[in-house]
Amino acid sequence: MCGFVGYINNKEDEVKRKKETIVEMVESIVHRGPDDSGYFVDKHVVFGFRRLSIIDLKLGKQPISYENNRYWMVFNGEIYNYNELRHRLKKKGYTFNTSSDSETILALFQDKKERAFLELRGMFAILIWDKREKVLYGARDPFGIKPLYYAYGENEHELYFASEKKSLSLMQEMKSLNEEALHHYLTFQYVPEPMTMTKKTYKIEPGCYFIKKPRQKMVFKTYWEPKFKPAETNLETSAKRIVSTLEESVKYHMVSDVPLGAFLSGGVDSTCIVALAKEINPNIKTFTVGFEQDGYHEIDPVEQTAEALKVNNSYYQISVDEFMEELPKIIWHLDDPVADPAAIPLYFLAREAAKQVKVVLSGEGADELFGGYRIYQEPLSLRPFSKLPDSGKRMMKFITERVPYKIKGKSFIERGITPLEDRYIGNAKMFSEVDKRTILKSYHPDFTYRNITVPFYDRIQHLDEVTKMQYIDIQTWLRGDILVKADRMTMAHSLELRVPFLDKEVFKVAAGLHPSLKINKVQTKVALREAISHLVPEHIVNRAKLGFPVPIRYWLQNEMYDWAHDLIQSSQTEHLFEKEEVIKLLENHRKIKMDERSMLKSSFDYSRPLWTVLTFMLWHQVYIEKIYDFHSKIEHR
Repeated sequence: MCGFVGYINNKEDEVKRKKETIVEMVESIVHRGPDDSGYFVDKHVVFGFRRLSIIDLKLGKQPISYENNRYWMVFNGEIYNYNELRHRLKKKGYTFNTSSDSETILALFQDKKERAFLELRGMFAILIWDKREKVLYGARDPFGIKPLYYAYGENEHELYFASEKKSLSLMQEMKSLNEEALHHYLTFQYVPEPMTMTKKTYKIEPGCYFIKKPRQKMVFKTYWEPKFKPAETNLETSAKRIVSTLEESVKYHMVSDVPLGAFLSGGVDSTCIVALAKEINPNIKTFTVGFEQDGYHEIDPVEQTAEALKVNNSYYQISVDEFMEELPKIIWHLDDPVADPAAIPLYFLAREAAKQVKVVLSGEGADELFGGYRIYQEPLSLRPFSKLPDSGKRMMKFITERVPYKIKGKSFIERGITPLEDRYIGNAKMFSEVDKRTILKSYHPDFTYRNITVPFYDRIQHLDEVTKMQYIDIQTWLRGDILVKADRMTMAHSLELRVPFLDKEVFKVAAGLHPSLKINKVQTKVALREAISHLVPEHIVNRAKLGFPVPIRYWLQNEMYDWAHDLIQSSQTEHLFEKEEVIKLLENHRKIKMDERSMLKSSFDYSRPLWTVLTFMLWHQVYIEKIYDFHSKIEHR
């Protein structure tokens, strides 16, 4: 596990002068690899590398070369099937000087070139320089677990690459804000890939690779994409396939020469991973966090689960003061604004785990693959509307448009008569297009969310609505929110996160499930729950999903109100936002009544859209106004 940067230019004299810049860029992500560094300089290319030692350091030093220094590579990630690949390559006559997965990748690349990426089972971001042919290759894993950014320099032939965007901010000003990205951020609460919040800076998309030759443009190609093929299968057969494939995946993900633990919440996904991991390592340590605020910690069910599984669990409670103190640094680590409040407890969870282990297992991806979100039940509840003729839907639309917003049932009817493609954009939706017109100084109707979702929907017209929703989430929410915060919050503490659910073999099983084995009217993840019912405690099997509940809604009325008001006033974003409207959001939220457990009495909640704007304003202070300096304060552990 590591972080790296890369540079390519057709002008050799420019390349020679970039070594010092590359060193500075590498040091800005020392948290991704505090154990070692390395560099490679050629006529057209420079690589820089930081390593976190998980497998024997001497066997995995990078940049690494192969075939008499023809191929040079930097690689961030873990390849779980590298022993099988190595065995096969040895039979074909390939030789190895190390036992690392890095050298295996290069040998496989020599054997199959770009087709090698499809055979890798794991998480990865890779740059490979073919010194003889003068070609740069790059690739990112199928789900986007590991990040890979690129940015243009003076022209399209000068390119920088990095594991984190903050490295790129050292060689170019980030004041050139991407307005389209801001529009989408306000809708999704993150910037959809391949865009970032900055012009001329992008992400390599999951399941893609590129080819770049000096004096030629980058060429992108897709080597893998998620394809669902629901089929009629019975529950028992599906459950057996799920558990056997998960057992294999967890076993692969536990290979390590350093202490390994797991995150444990009160939900099905993390409990499943811990239960399977304990069968391999009975002494595995688990970690949990919660908040002081009533209603926002799951310590009781977690303690019950830990006792039932007989694992040693460490619990940490986060205070509002600590939350506010660390928030700017958390935003810095995220690179671009991500307004998912769950990123914050994940940061503290990783910090506590890193005190005892170097690698953790987690349950990300289970909801998207196996149907874990309650919103996936919506097509079932809205099914009666599908029988209405178009004329009936038009009449109902005419009526609901004239019904006051607060009338119960209005929203349900509106969703029922709205096609899925127009109502579902992914797991989070903050501001509507109408709301964005109000809050933005300059609203562009061309920057609609449909620019993001329509190309995905066009590929899946043959699928049922539940599976369509899963696909949209995998292509947007999973890689734009879930995996971003998972990678950045753990690597902030030099902790490697592994996600056994996001494995190509596990996906194959999930992709074949019939919708009825994922969702019914009373339950989510039907087949997965059945598969693990014998592994996890009974109180967990049918427990509703809670995620990482964060008391943002309560704090913004109380402890964080003054902070939020001051941030809105002081942030230099008046050219972007109608600040009076943002203040109105804050004041409207403050008026909402809460009960003693901090839950809303009203059905209206302004905290999430408000938090979306506040997160951007804080990001603006960190990266545009630069009132914080974390580059010089980063700890060299």
